Amino acid sequence: MTTATVETDSSLIQAWELDKKRYSDKERVPPFQKYFRKAQSAKNIAFEKFYAALYTFSRRRFQTEISYKSKIGPGLYINHPYCITINPSVIMGKNVNLHKGVTIGQENRGSRAGCPVIGDYVWIGANSAIVGNISIGNDVLIAPNSFVNCDVPSHSVVFGNPCVIKHRDNATENYINRSV
Repeated sequence: MTTATVETDSSLIQAWELDKKRYSDKERVPPFQKYFRKAQSAKNIAFEKFYAALYTFSRRRFQTEISYKSKIGPGLYINHPYCITINPSVIMGKNVNLHKGVTIGQENRGSRAGCPVIGDYVWIGANSAIVGNISIGNDVLIAPNSFVNCDVPSHSVVFGNPCVIKHRDNATENYINRSV
């Protein structure tokens, strides 16, 4: 089972600075991502609630469902931040790229009941769905419109429905830019 590198509470303050480094000067960090990190790193309950309210407002504008209590490592990059849904129990590592229409969710029955654990340096294409108690390794590229409900080893490319997994060294080379 892959263990994603998720930062501890003491380093959540730095996660926002690291997230910003993933965006170029021409791109703007989505407001909900800024408030997501600020709510996570707030040291007192008043600031946490304030940033949580700003986060809730801004995520509704972008039709994005990501709990500010989610465990997401630094270097999150969201390209075209619309219609993204992530279950609060999902664990994601560092330098993960998400694209429009991505769903990462829970399976409620069977041997895969639960939520995914996603490793470091993972690129998830538009309209992909990842569900169940599965493990996504490090350096994995999930092609657009893929449905993933099985474990994916590190250094892989995943595509299709049902998912087809192909081993490839440096699978995310030239896809994960400005990593932290």
